[in-house]
Amino acid sequence: MATMTAYKYQAQALMRDYLLADLLVPYTSVLFGIVLCKVAYDFTRILSSFYFKGYTLLTKIQRIEWNNRGMSSAHAIFITAVSLYIVTSTDLFSDCVKGPITFRNSIISTSALGVSVGYFITDLEMIFWLYPSLGGMEYVLHHTLSLVAIAYTMLSGEGQFYTYMVLISETTTPEINLRWFLDTAGLKKSSAYLVNGILMFVAWLVARIFLFMYVFYHIYLHYSQMHAFGYYLTFVVPSVLFVMNTMWFMKILKGVMKTLAKWS
Repeated sequence: MATMTAYKYQAQALMRDYLLADLLVPYTSVLFGIVLCKVAYDFTRILSSFYFKGYTLLTKIQRIEWNNRGMSSAHAIFITAVSLYIVTSTDLFSDCVKGPITFRNSIISTSALGVSVGYFITDLEMIFWLYPSLGGMEYVLHHTLSLVAIAYTMLSGEGQFYTYMVLISETTTPEINLRWFLDTAGLKKSSAYLVNGILMFVAWLVARIFLFMYVFYHIYLHYSQMHAFGYYLTFVVPSVLFVMNTMWFMKILKGVMKTLAKWS
């Protein structure tokens, strides 16, 4: 217990004297994330107008959502790749490193979280701007909780391991968006739609159900190493997201079963 308390005090001093003393990295990365969202949105619009003839036939709201989903897919691919790299291919959260895993962070991990914060700010602004065309209150709740949790761990350096574990669940976003793209393009009865639905089901089960269970178990083992606010935020946000994930998973399961029944 004494060793753990000493680690906590050291982490607090490090966070106060170094990380929070220089906000250039997080603020710059947030701004960079917002700019990248704009680039991804425009790139989707330009690319779609050239290679998808039906794009110009979509309504204005449909085109905005089309571009927005291209933007969210770009963010999902980026943050999933970064999350997997940091968690599995670096020593940042390795058991070989001394000190509590809950206080570990780096410039790279903080910067990547800043890009994600920039995305959630941009997407949340678009949701409010066109509410409820881009999503109802469940999307507002999801994005608000994600934004608060990621911003806290970015600025404090605490709990980044859990944040990245949860962000791996963004691996399901491209499949969700592709399902919408295929439906909007009139390809709901295509084999691509069926294959994508099965992939979405498997990815959702692994990344948003099983992985969350592991996160809860890990939090239970290490919660005593965190600040009170960090602990409650780390526990409450994934819990709410897990409930939402489970509800959406049941809808996905029903959709897959319905589609398979039609194909059989």
